[in-house]
Amino acid sequence: MSKHQKHTKLVRRNNGIYATNEIAFLGVKCSIITDLVQKIAKKQQKTTKIAYLDASHNDEIVAPELDIFTFHHSGNLDVNSQTLLNKFNARIQFNQYDLVCVNGNHYQAEKQVLILDNEKEASVLKRLDQLNNIQFVIKMNEDSKYFDFLIEKFPTIENLKCYMIDDVEAISIHINRLIAEEIPPVQALILTGGKSTRMGTDKSMLEYHGQPQSEYLYEQLSRIFLHYNKEQKGVYLSVREDINASRNIITDKFKDLGPFGGICSAFMENPNTAWFVIATDLPYVNRKMIHHLLKHRNPKKIATAFKGKDSEFPEPLITIWEPKAYPILLNYLSQGYSCPRKVLINSDVEIVEVENYYIQNINTPEDYEKAKKELL
Repeated sequence: MSKHQKHTKLVRRNNGIYATNEIAFLGVKCSIITDLVQKIAKKQQKTTKIAYLDASHNDEIVAPELDIFTFHHSGNLDVNSQTLLNKFNARIQFNQYDLVCVNGNHYQAEKQVLILDNEKEASVLKRLDQLNNIQFVIKMNEDSKYFDFLIEKFPTIENLKCYMIDDVEAISIHINRLIAEEIPPVQALILTGGKSTRMGTDKSMLEYHGQPQSEYLYEQLSRIFLHYNKEQKGVYLSVREDINASRNIITDKFKDLGPFGGICSAFMENPNTAWFVIATDLPYVNRKMIHHLLKHRNPKKIATAFKGKDSEFPEPLITIWEPKAYPILLNYLSQGYSCPRKVLINSDVEIVEVENYYIQNINTPEDYEKAKKELL
């Protein structure tokens, strides 16, 4: 008898307890943890977006009757809100961060950094069950010792990398490596499902390089993404409906939403990868341009997009969309917007400027004839 499946089986984002990448710091008093995290964040602020999850020690605080959001023109936001910590909501709140540092004296996390202080042996013993994935060790003093119960549970713990508490530079470098390990891979998505109303024919089948543009892009990207995805399928065709194809395809799950639906469908297929998205009506984009965008990818932002030097807005259909963009896309959809460019304009995006010539769209038969003469 088959087991009843209560919910649709979806591919889930790789999450820890509260975030996709989280590290708990524990073993010393909270003020030391807070100070260390602030110093690490300061070292990383130009390249990494870090958040800190902590608990208040003030027993007199009560939940406000009115949620207050105080914005400042500098970009600062103070929030006083009636909110309970919930891991599912926290994953949404922390979606934009490359790392969430957690005060391990209060909350658990998927990874841990253990700080050794001889005066806090009882505190570490109390939280021994929370230690299951120690990344490295920090000593408060030269004589800080590995407690017997630690060696008993982790016989090789003394082989882990160990730093002194004041060696913030080395600790930050190690943290940076841990962040780099979690940078999502990149896969490619070729958008072929457009209705091509102005062209009057399927633009993905037009030939600029001696073969249908969708086939040309598939072959070019397959060579490029073999480097980025040696152990997985790297290139997919986005199609409106199921077709019998020898290529990897992703069928639109979001009907009649055009490119926006194709991008969201790719994230539904795999929310743990960044998607290099390209439309078939951008025939001037060549391998050099693709490498250029990949080279300038910034995983700290929600996307890395080309913008023509003479254009006001970025081009959403030759863009690397990071996994952190997926909830934002769905948020816009929930408000009734299905324009990927609107998402880019109003979000934290890495812009790569190029000559407009290379990212011009081909929408009419006249455009096609002109491009074909220039490219064939």
